[in-house]
Amino acid sequence: MPRPLTLFTGQWADLPLETLAAKVKAWGYDGVELACWGDHFDVQRALRESDYCKAKHAQLARHGLKTWAISNHLVGQAVCDEIDARHKSILPAHVWGSSSAASGALPAIDQEAVRRSAANELIDTAKAAKLLGVPVVNGFTGSAIWSKLYFFPPTSSADVKRGYDDFAARFGPILDAFHACGVKFALEVHPTEIAYDIHTTRAALSAVGNHPAFGFNFDPSHLFWQFVDPVQFIRAFPDRIFHCHIKDCARTLDGTTSILASHLPFGDPRRGWDFRSPGRGQVDFQAIIRELNRIGYAGPLSVEWEDPGMDREAGAKEAAAFVRALDFPPSARAFDAAFAKA
Repeated sequence: MPRPLTLFTGQWADLPLETLAAKVKAWGYDGVELACWGDHFDVQRALRESDYCKAKHAQLARHGLKTWAISNHLVGQAVCDEIDARHKSILPAHVWGSSSAASGALPAIDQEAVRRSAANELIDTAKAAKLLGVPVVNGFTGSAIWSKLYFFPPTSSADVKRGYDDFAARFGPILDAFHACGVKFALEVHPTEIAYDIHTTRAALSAVGNHPAFGFNFDPSHLFWQFVDPVQFIRAFPDRIFHCHIKDCARTLDGTTSILASHLPFGDPRRGWDFRSPGRGQVDFQAIIRELNRIGYAGPLSVEWEDPGMDREAGAKEAAAFVRALDFPPSARAFDAAFAKA
C-alpha cells in the first residue's frame, strides 16, 4: 500500500478548514495533517465538546479526506524558550495569559507562567489527539540554549548541560502524559529547538532517557540547509521517525551569503538559503524514500508547502503530483531471484 499523502495545514490557517479541504482533495491529497490553530483543530474544544472530534472526521470525510496526525508547533515552541514579545503572536490567548508585552519590554512578561501554560496545553494536545484517534502530535520544544549557539561570550559545558536538563525537566511530564494517552510526540528537528542536527538530537534523546513517546517528525529541509545529510538522520534514528514532512530547500551561497541568512526575510534573494516547493529545490528525495523504505516507515508523507517565490495553490497541486510519482514500495524479493535455479 502506498503511504498516505497529506498536506500540513499550518501554512493555510488563514483559510477555513471547509474551504481548504475542498481544495486539498482537488489537488490530489489523501488527507491533512491538522494544525492546532486557525479553525483547523481546537484542542480545548476537542476536550470540552463530546462531538467535536467526530464532527471533525465527518467534515474531512465529506471531502474524501482523512487525518493521521495533528501538529501544535506554536505552543511547543514556548515550553522551553526564553519568552519575549514575539511569542504573543503565535500563542493562543489562553496560553499567553495575562502577560503584558504591549511595549515589548521583557520584564513585563511572566516567562515562567507562559512556559507552564504552554506545557499544560501540550499535555491537553495529547489528550485531544487520543480523542481524535490519531497516534502522533508533531511539534516544537523551544530551547533555553539556542541563543548560546555561538560560544561567545564563552559558554561552558555546564551551561549547555543546564539547557538539556531544563528540556528534560519540562518535557518529562509532557512525554509521560503522551505515553499514558498512547500518543507519540514527534519533534521537528529544527534550528531554535533543543535538537537541530544529529548530535543535538542524540543529546535530546539522552536527556529524556530515550523516552518511548519521544521521536521525530523528519523534515529534510531544515537539515539540508545546515549541510546535514537527511539520509544520515534517518539511519541514525530509524525507530524514532514517527512522521515525515516533504519540504524542499535550496542553498544559494554565492560568496557574499551565509547559511545564517543575514537577518533577511524568507524570499529575499540575498539570503544564503530558502525553502522551495517539493521537487524544485536541492533535496534528494529519491534517496530519502529508499531509506524510509529500508527502515519500514509506513506513515504519511506530509507536504509542508513553503516557497516564497511560487503561487501556493499551484505549488500545492504540483507537490501532490510530485510525491505521488516519487513514492514507491520496497521490494519484496531480491531483484536477481529469477536467475536462481529451481
